[in-house]
Amino acid sequence: MFKTRKLDCGARIVMEENSYVKSVAIGIFVKAGSVDENIEYQGISHFVEHMMFKGTDKRSPKDIAQDADKIAGNMNAFTSKEQTCYYIKTLTEHTEKAIELLTDIFMHSRFETREMNRERKVIFEEMSMCEDTPDDLVYEVATTNVFDGNPIARPIIGTRTALRRINHDILKDYVNKEYTADSIVISVAGNFDENLVCEAFDTALSGIKKTKPKKPENIIKAKPLYGVRVKEIEQSHITLATRSIGLGDDLYATLAVISNILGGTMNSRLFQNVREQKGLAYSVYSMNHCYSKDGAFYIYAGVSHSNIHKAINAIKEELALLKKNGITAEELETSKVQLKGNYIYGLENITGRMMAIGKNMLLLDKYFSPDDIIAEIDGVTDEKLAKGIDMVSDINAYSAALVSNHRPKLKDMVLG
Repeated sequence: MFKTRKLDCGARIVMEENSYVKSVAIGIFVKAGSVDENIEYQGISHFVEHMMFKGTDKRSPKDIAQDADKIAGNMNAFTSKEQTCYYIKTLTEHTEKAIELLTDIFMHSRFETREMNRERKVIFEEMSMCEDTPDDLVYEVATTNVFDGNPIARPIIGTRTALRRINHDILKDYVNKEYTADSIVISVAGNFDENLVCEAFDTALSGIKKTKPKKPENIIKAKPLYGVRVKEIEQSHITLATRSIGLGDDLYATLAVISNILGGTMNSRLFQNVREQKGLAYSVYSMNHCYSKDGAFYIYAGVSHSNIHKAINAIKEELALLKKNGITAEELETSKVQLKGNYIYGLENITGRMMAIGKNMLLLDKYFSPDDIIAEIDGVTDEKLAKGIDMVSDINAYSAALVSNHRPKLKDMVLG
């Protein structure tokens, strides 16, 4: 059963009750991410997320971790391009304690300079880890290329130069400006007492600032870009990316179907051609990633250095065949069944449900019931497929990124 309420503090709360489980997942979603940052302080949203666990007026960092353990709590957070989320999962009997712990870090974190200096080093190590993870790095380069000129192109983790500029006052000022009631959605899923949850959050968030000014939308359609990063690695990593759609678009399920057929499973076209038939890659896949107003369709392959051109040609073959022959009725039906199955399996995960309803309410101001999702997948028609295929099958519209041990002429490989 789903309910939504607006609390007296001004924040919205969305709740999906499941009386068959004995646990609850709780999240505080804030519409503040890397797209909202001043370019001078790139990475501040992610820095704030880290600092929320580094001590409050009444808890040390160790106290926070210990108090989560005492209630069997799985507590964490993440930052994305458009949102930051703080969440905890615990047993139903510990709901009130979990909310108190979560709201304590959310409302009363101290952002002490000593802790900031220590955590800055941790984030620098996280940056190094990303640089040393070529499949992550190539995705970041591809995203920067395909969204060139847009705030989405900014890296969530920021830059070392920008992070060194951020002090206590700058961090605190960012939170005061961005963490306002009209930018917050509380999401709760599982077995819980609705009134207890609402009253606890209303009390804890009562002092929060109500509103912040709306930012102008800036969606620029840039020309494709091609970027190569040279690193001493054993395998080359290729990512092609083209602009697609936003979360609320009518073609959302359609592109999920196309991505599943093209590169979503072991039976997908890319897997069968690039890996099974040609033996060019161990990992090859496609995915469609959507933001609130925009998105990108990605194709990835990890190949030996000598097979970069062959792998790109194999991907181009599949895109050309997709454009020429479309999708068969059998492929469409199988993909729909797979997507519905994966979605239904996910309903059994209350943390996943909490994340889904929180994100949709924050970014789209909308709740999608399980029946809505199933109907959207079933509603993928040949006409919608044709539109989706037109969107993702033109190789000339793709930006490209490569992480390799040398610098080939990537643009010529993609367009030649």
